[in-house]
Amino acid sequence: MKKIGSLLLIILIGTSLSGCSSETEESHIEHVHGDVREETASIEALPGFLVEKPENIQTIYAAAAQHEELLENMPCYCGCGESVGHKNNYDCFVHDSKEDGSIVWDDHGTKCGVCLEIAAQSIKQLQDGKSLEEIRKNIDDSYENGYAEPTPTPAL
Repeated sequence: MKKIGSLLLIILIGTSLSGCSSETEESHIEHVHGDVREETASIEALPGFLVEKPENIQTIYAAAAQHEELLENMPCYCGCGESVGHKNNYDCFVHDSKEDGSIVWDDHGTKCGVCLEIAAQSIKQLQDGKSLEEIRKNIDDSYENGYAEPTPTPAL
């Protein structure tokens, strides 16, 4: 009986130690306002928090990172301007684009259909040949009623 108790104690200690080392290895991940932020080397390297997400969410994240200028000019209407300080729809997906090409991703968009819809609609309209001004007007018109206050995205 003493051997079983000792074995259990060793397993418990090993488990708790491996948990601590796991957190240290993932120092590139941080939690802010309930959102996860994860840094990757480039826009081609999607964050680990997307691994188990549906393919359409992964696709929107990849596209959002490639359309920074567009999405920085589009407001988000989910309330994230007030709740987490976002300034535009790009912030729902990417917290920071660094000079060395690395990206700090934000998982906010994985939990919000409004964020995903605005990004997808904006990118689709750009691909259809619409101007930034036309896209912005369409987004504002579509979300001005029945949604939260928009992010403080400057008018075009």
